[in-house]
Amino acid sequence: MRTEILDTTLRDGEQMQGVSYTPLEKLHIATLLLKDLGVDRIEIASARVSEGEFEAACKIAKWAEANGMLGRVEVLGFVDGTTSLEWIRKAGLKVINLLCKGSLNHLEKQLRKTPEQHAADIREVIAGAGKMGIEVNVYYEDWSNGMIHSPEYVHFLMKSLMHENIKRFMLPDTLGILNPEQTYEFCRAMTITYPALHFDFHAHNDYDLAVANVFSALRAGMKGVHTTVNGLGERAGNAPLSSVVAVIKDHLGFETGIDEGAITKISQVVESYSGIRIPVNKPVVGENVFTQTSGIHADGDSKANLYFNNLLPERFGRKRKYALGKLSGKATIKKNLEEFGLNLSPESLARVTQRVIELGDKKESVTTEDLPFIISDVLGDEKIDYKVFIKNYSLALSNGMRPVASILVDIQGEVYEESSSGDGQYDAFMKALRKIYDNIGKELPVLTDYKVSIPPGGKTDALVETVISWNLRGTEFRTKGLDADQTESAIKATERMLNIIENRENELSKTILTLNANGI
Repeated sequence: MRTEILDTTLRDGEQMQGVSYTPLEKLHIATLLLKDLGVDRIEIASARVSEGEFEAACKIAKWAEANGMLGRVEVLGFVDGTTSLEWIRKAGLKVINLLCKGSLNHLEKQLRKTPEQHAADIREVIAGAGKMGIEVNVYYEDWSNGMIHSPEYVHFLMKSLMHENIKRFMLPDTLGILNPEQTYEFCRAMTITYPALHFDFHAHNDYDLAVANVFSALRAGMKGVHTTVNGLGERAGNAPLSSVVAVIKDHLGFETGIDEGAITKISQVVESYSGIRIPVNKPVVGENVFTQTSGIHADGDSKANLYFNNLLPERFGRKRKYALGKLSGKATIKKNLEEFGLNLSPESLARVTQRVIELGDKKESVTTEDLPFIISDVLGDEKIDYKVFIKNYSLALSNGMRPVASILVDIQGEVYEESSSGDGQYDAFMKALRKIYDNIGKELPVLTDYKVSIPPGGKTDALVETVISWNLRGTEFRTKGLDADQTESAIKATERMLNIIENRENELSKTILTLNANGI
């Protein structure tokens, strides 16, 4: 069985607070939906709303006609004689989704008309559409409340219109009030009573049941469902296209025309144009949904894909990731190392794992892109025998005052303490350090270059790698430091420098002692 998908991101989705697309943005989204993603139909605007809506409708109509897709572009219109029809015709479009009243409460309180009058007004619009060559679908606004409180009115309207030139009857849960059992019951009543007609179901997500209700509606015999990209829509939004497509395929076994591999791209485009961020845990398209955090999960996947399900990331143009942080184990690190084609000795792997855990305690997340920096940092330490330790430091930064640093340094078991001000926090730190080294008669190298970098795509909590170049009596060398804080990463690079020169000094002393002992 094939399910027809109407996407209403550009009409109902734009009713979300704060969302407004330019005509060119609407055109771009429309082309992605129809051409790349393969939805069957799109609803792009409400008639009579604004000049911007009309301009966008014209642009989309022109593109759709040139690509043989004009019949797949729809506009919400109203029971207003020929006014909405004229708007649609002038835009160059051919389909109206006619908004009718699906509950007696809406009809009497909002339109103040009788069911007979409303049915007559609808037939008038349908007749006008026929003369203009415009195809008609009808929306029964507030249909779900109609089925609960005035089912006799719903069936009156159906029987009044079922023989009219209407292609689809669209049944919205306008206020998102239904649960899956009610959805099945009410949709089944429609498909059994009117088996020859095409019904669409339009869900809203006020109780977070939109996708579940779509599932029940399709089980009850609905031939089409309505979605929006990222679940955009009024109040709590609509049924998200990505989740609906996955449920249709995996839980119902029905077919759609959707190219699942294009879902992530259009989700990100809509996120950018709408300004509404995708929650990181949103199924299918959220940043974290294909990321395993627990080291146990990584271990299970390594052995037998024990933590996989049918929502494989490759279906949606994504990749599975294994989060690095305080919950990481060696299996997690190994999984991430596979991305770079790297193998570490058991000892090195244990050290890298421990470092990731330490960093995970200090920042929100450690990314795969951070890993090469961490490996470089840890394995670089393996080559140095530490004899100098920056035991403690305090950095103060106040508005209108120079930064101040107080430091405590252990040099081969002797502890030294100094304070200084500077032009910046790191400058104050270095001046305090120089005081210590001057007092004990040791030379410090000259800082010749200072470079800070973060992994590609790094965020404000990204790891920072600081690479500092030094010159000691004509000899150039570099040291690296890695931390979530820029100044701390520079201090780690400095501590590494102190140990390099301390080890060189010790080696030189040993050489002199050996030469003296041999009488050279």
